Amino acid sequence: MFRNRLLTYDAVAATSAVRKFKGTVLEAPDVEGEEKGEAYDLPHFREFSFEQLRLATSGFAVENIVSEHGEKAPNVIYKGKLDAQRRIAVKRFNRSAWPDPSQFSEEARAVGQLRNHRLANLLGFCYEGNERLLVAEYMPNETLAKHLFHCVEIILAVASRLPLLLCELIPLVFGGPYFRESQPMKWAMRLRVVLYLAEALEYCTSKGRALYHDLNAYRVLFDESCNPRLSCFGLMKNSRDGKSYSTNLAFTPPEYLRTGNYLVFFSVKIPIVGRVTPESVIYSFGTLLLDVLSGKHIPPSHALDLIRGRDFNMLTDFCLEGQFSDEDGTEFVRLASRCLQYEQRERPNVKSIIHALTPLQKETEVPSYVLMDIPCGGASSIESLSLSPLGEACSRMDLTAIHEIMEAVGYKDDEGTANEFIDVGTMVSPTVFARRCLSYLMNEMPQEALNDATQALVISPIWPSALYLQAAALLTLGMEKEAREALRDGSLLEAKGNGAH
Repeated sequence: MFRNRLLTYDAVAATSAVRKFKGTVLEAPDVEGEEKGEAYDLPHFREFSFEQLRLATSGFAVENIVSEHGEKAPNVIYKGKLDAQRRIAVKRFNRSAWPDPSQFSEEARAVGQLRNHRLANLLGFCYEGNERLLVAEYMPNETLAKHLFHCVEIILAVASRLPLLLCELIPLVFGGPYFRESQPMKWAMRLRVVLYLAEALEYCTSKGRALYHDLNAYRVLFDESCNPRLSCFGLMKNSRDGKSYSTNLAFTPPEYLRTGNYLVFFSVKIPIVGRVTPESVIYSFGTLLLDVLSGKHIPPSHALDLIRGRDFNMLTDFCLEGQFSDEDGTEFVRLASRCLQYEQRERPNVKSIIHALTPLQKETEVPSYVLMDIPCGGASSIESLSLSPLGEACSRMDLTAIHEIMEAVGYKDDEGTANEFIDVGTMVSPTVFARRCLSYLMNEMPQEALNDATQALVISPIWPSALYLQAAALLTLGMEKEAREALRDGSLLEAKGNGAH
C-alpha cells in the first residue's frame, strides 16, 4: 500500500486546507477531443400531466419511494413506469418549495436541455396547481452510497444510544470485515466513478450549469450496465431561493458558514448556508474522493487530521490492500487535499481534476458490470427468472393456465375491497381490472389489457398478479424487455410477501 510512501508526502497540503491564505486558482490545459453525449438517444424534454405521473408511480405508492429518507424527506423521489414501458424516477417537491410555476418551469426547461451519457438525464416536468414534479431516467442499480458504505444498520442502532461526540467516531472505527454487508467495490471501479463524475460536472459546466446542489454519494447512480451517472436532480435548486439549510456541518464547505444567519427550529439554531458556487461543488467533490478512498463517510476535518498525522490505516479502506501503487495513492490523496482547501480560490477546477484522475485509471477495457460483479441489465432472459406458477403462465402467455390459477387463488382478494370508500367515491377492486385484463387478452386486445393491468397496479401497488398480467400483455405486444422487468418486479414482490408470513 501507499501508506509508507505517504510518510514522505509533505503534509503542508493538508494543513493549508484548514488555514486562510492567498493563492491562485489551479488550472489545467483544455482537454482536447470531441464532446461526448450530444446525440444521446432520449425522448425530447416534455411536460407531463399530474395524472400521467400518478399512474406511472401507482398513485405515488410508498412502495415506490427510492429517495434516501423515504416518505419523511421534504422532496420525495419515486420510481415508476410510463405507459408500463419506460422506467422513470419522479421527484415530487414540497408544496412550498416553488410557489411560482413559471420560475419552476424555467429552471426545469434549462436543466432539460442537457443530454449526456454521464448524467441520469431529465426527461420532463409537471406543474399543476400546487404540484411540482421532475421526471428523470431511472437508474436500476442503486447509488454509490449503497455500494460503497458497508456498515450495517446495527451500527446506526448503536449510534442512537451514544453521546454525540462518540457518534462522530463511528465512521472512523467501523468498516472491518465483520461489518461488511456486500462485496466491496474494487479500486478500479472507484476510480472510474470519480472520473465519470468529474466528466459529468465538466459537461454541465460547458453548458453553463456549473452549480450542483448537495453533491454526495447518494447523487451518483448506476445504470443498467453499472456505469456511474450523476443525478440531474442536483442541477436544479430544491427551492426558489437556492439556499441550503444544513444540519450536518461536518461536510459543509467552510465558506457556507460565513453568512452568520440561522434558522431557529425547536430552539435549535440551524445555519442558513450560502448559495452554491462552482468552488463549493469542488469541495463536495473532495468529500466524495474521501468516501471512495475510505469506504466510509469521513468528515473532511477528520480526514485532514489523519493526513497530517499520517494515520493512513484509518483513512484507507482495508479491502483496497494491494490494489494500487504507492504513487497512485499519493496522487489521489493529494487531489482530495487540493479539493478541500479552505480558500475557494485554492481549489482546482473540474478540468484539472479530470487531468489528474485520467492517468490513474485501471482496467479501462473491463465493463463496469464486470468490475461490480452485477449482471448487465438484470436477468438476461425470462427463463433465468425464478417465477411462481402464475408468473410462469404469464411468461408463456398461457391464457388457460392464467385463468385457472387466478380463479383458484388470485381473485380471492376481490372480497371485501369493492365497497371501500375514499374521497372521490367507491374504490374499484384491482381484481375487477385483472378480470377484464384477462378478457382483453383472450380477445386479442393487448393494449387494452395493458391499460387495465396498469390500473390494477395503481390501486394495489404491492399485488404481484397485476405485474404478471402486465407482463403477459407486454409480451403479446412484442415488448420482451419491458415484460421481463414486470416479471422480475412481480417475483420480487411475491418473494417479499412470502417472507413476511
